[in-house]
Amino acid sequence: MQAPRTTHDRTPRRPDRRRAGTLAAAALGLTTVLSGCDQVADTVGGPDPAPVVEDLAAALSAGDVTTVAWVGDSGEEVQALLDAVVGGLGDVTPVVTAGEVVEDGTDATATLTWSWPLVEPAPAAEGAEGAESGSEDPQPWTYDSEVGLVQRDDAWLVAWEPRLVEPTLGEDEVLDATPVAPARGDLVGAGGQVLVTDRPVTRFGVDRSQFRDAAQALPAARALARLVGVDVAPYAARVEAAGEEAFVEAITYRQLEVPKRVGRDYRSITGALAVADSLPLAPTREFAAPILGTVGPVTAEMVEQDPAVYAPGDEAGLSGLQARYDAQLRGTPGVVVNATPADSGAMVRNRGERELFRLDEVDGTDLRLSLDRDLQSSAEGLLADVGPGSAIVALRPSTGAVLAAASGSGSDGLNLATFGQAAPGSTFKIVSSLALLRSGLTPASTVPCTTSVLVDGRRFTNYSDYPAGATGEVPLRTAVANSCNTAFISQRDRLGDTDLADAAATLGLGVDHDLGFPAYFGSIEPPTTETGAAADLIGQGTVLASPLTMASVVGTVAAGELTLPWLLDDVRATPSGDVDPLSAQEAGALRGMLRAVVTEGSGSALADVPGPPVIAKTGTAEFERDGRVLTHAWMVAAQGDLAVAVYVDEGQSGSVTAGPLLEGFLRAAR
Repeated sequence: MQAPRTTHDRTPRRPDRRRAGTLAAAALGLTTVLSGCDQVADTVGGPDPAPVVEDLAAALSAGDVTTVAWVGDSGEEVQALLDAVVGGLGDVTPVVTAGEVVEDGTDATATLTWSWPLVEPAPAAEGAEGAESGSEDPQPWTYDSEVGLVQRDDAWLVAWEPRLVEPTLGEDEVLDATPVAPARGDLVGAGGQVLVTDRPVTRFGVDRSQFRDAAQALPAARALARLVGVDVAPYAARVEAAGEEAFVEAITYRQLEVPKRVGRDYRSITGALAVADSLPLAPTREFAAPILGTVGPVTAEMVEQDPAVYAPGDEAGLSGLQARYDAQLRGTPGVVVNATPADSGAMVRNRGERELFRLDEVDGTDLRLSLDRDLQSSAEGLLADVGPGSAIVALRPSTGAVLAAASGSGSDGLNLATFGQAAPGSTFKIVSSLALLRSGLTPASTVPCTTSVLVDGRRFTNYSDYPAGATGEVPLRTAVANSCNTAFISQRDRLGDTDLADAAATLGLGVDHDLGFPAYFGSIEPPTTETGAAADLIGQGTVLASPLTMASVVGTVAAGELTLPWLLDDVRATPSGDVDPLSAQEAGALRGMLRAVVTEGSGSALADVPGPPVIAKTGTAEFERDGRVLTHAWMVAAQGDLAVAVYVDEGQSGSVTAGPLLEGFLRAAR
């Protein structure tokens, strides 16, 4: 048990034996009569050692003992000895407090309580309330030691010895801390499928220890950079600036993806090394990469911004979910403190290491996702040969679980699947149809599908190959099935200022939610012109959406109630109370019109897809880029408990460009 703390300003100090004897004699009434000039002897003790011990504890806590008065040594000499003893603990500052002081004449001993925070507390994991951060705050290494003091010339001096720092240390021993890395948590998908876990890799780099100086290492750095295809000058600069014992990585390959030429030719470069290792990786390089993110060596900026968490050489999440939930995934490192020989000379007396303290590591906590490994792979396979940016998102209407969120290879690494922002074109007519139903129309209501319509001087037309047989006065059902622009625009006067936005909110578009990952729910700004209001009705104008949003829209129609997507098991959004719910009658009418898209309209290619009936909507949205008018190609569909949105940034039309991708996905999902 720790001795109670005794300080000179709060607790009466313990009297020394000389002073105690004097007080006892006085109590008994004893006096001594002296002759001549003899006087009464003064036996009161000297200065109090407690303040000196307090100052010593403060100096040790600050790591600077140069101002402490030591026995036989200067402050600078003891500072060097102290640094040698504690240097192996790293850049950590102890908290040292003074305890009981016991005097014995001109000698005294005092207790010091040491507390070393060898492992920083892990920051709380970002995400849902109650999400685990990987561990509780780690306990510091706490113990008592004893320090000796000597009184000389009415002053107390401190005696240096290693056991002042740790009570079992010998004269030839120092402290050494070895971190113990925790296992990083996996990313786990639907059905417990492991999506991201440690997989074997090979790191290629230059070993600086093979060279006498940095200049000698530069030819190897340049040769290796050229071999593996990284920028030569920056890599050579990193090698030149690295420490003498550093391994400077140039590139990391999955173990089975090392190019044969690299695996063969690196051996001819003096100082080049291939190091086997492991990294948290998905099944393939492309697998949900923009969403899942990567793990790698921390950057200088990360260390600078959060030095209590990251140190050079650490690995952490660098992007995506790996970065956002790094605290949860990485866990808390452990540490082992040993007493080790100060050197390897004769003074060691053949002693090895002695373990003084161990704090077990706490492995990271898995991050559980809704992604289905097979469906995600199918989506990425379908998009592999699509040149422009593209995306496929699939979710379960019954639960909102996101099963696939793939961004194609032409997306330049961007997360188009859940965070892309583009005009949804005629897929938005699902929303417009709901607004018109609420205005009093029914699927059987007649609307004029003309070849063109003029709005405030701007002419709107249907797409180029619109079927001639579907023009004229047609039921709203037919206008939806064949995606007649003019029919919808002709009904603009039936809608109030917020009717379209209200219908969009009912179907999950335009109302933001925090899903724990980047998700864009779309927007529809109030139009400022007649032509803007007309364009909004056909999914252009001010309307924007992501593939995730449009999958939610068609999923809501399929489910008959709002489908809010979720990807992380611990993060679920709740519907806003300000949004009108979808009625059963509205849902039934929308499903019937979207079924007509497949049976008699622009989505007829899906008619023979095996399984339950498919409902769908195609969409094409014009936009301008670099002075050219191009088109986004969209298609959404639902079949059974599966809702899908397909987007291609530049395409011919929804049915021609996006349609085959959606059909391929539905067939693969059976």
